[in-house]
Amino acid sequence: MSESYIATAGVCIKAPAASVWKALTDPEMIQQYLFGTRAVSDWKPGSSIIYTGVWQGKTYEDKGRVVEAVEHKLLRTTYWSSLLSLPDAPENYHNVTYALAEKRGHTTLTVRQDNNPNRDSAEHSEQNWKAVLGSLKALLERDAGEGAS
Repeated sequence: MSESYIATAGVCIKAPAASVWKALTDPEMIQQYLFGTRAVSDWKPGSSIIYTGVWQGKTYEDKGRVVEAVEHKLLRTTYWSSLLSLPDAPENYHNVTYALAEKRGHTTLTVRQDNNPNRDSAEHSEQNWKAVLGSLKALLERDAGEGAS
């Protein structure tokens, strides 16, 4: 097997880890920051995750599994994208890890996605994750600001 390239992105959000965790696991919130994606899962280890939506005019149904879930701290999932036109086979799944660390009301969220086939693919994934995390940060900080008024 070829070398696996890893995409990593992170953000510091002015919100407690509980709020960030909710955003990672609440379907209504996910749809607001993840390109309109609808996600269905109970977020318990072993459970499936189904992601559906439309990207650049193409309908997709992506999927994965929850590998590990430590509330407010760590979420590990697998992920396969129908848009990549690769067979739904174990070797075509990414492992995606969301790590949360809270300090003084701020949460650092780091996302790590492995099994990218090459450096360009990993860089593309990093850019997508940066956009997603930026949208997530804006959503949570806007909501926190509205709650403070």
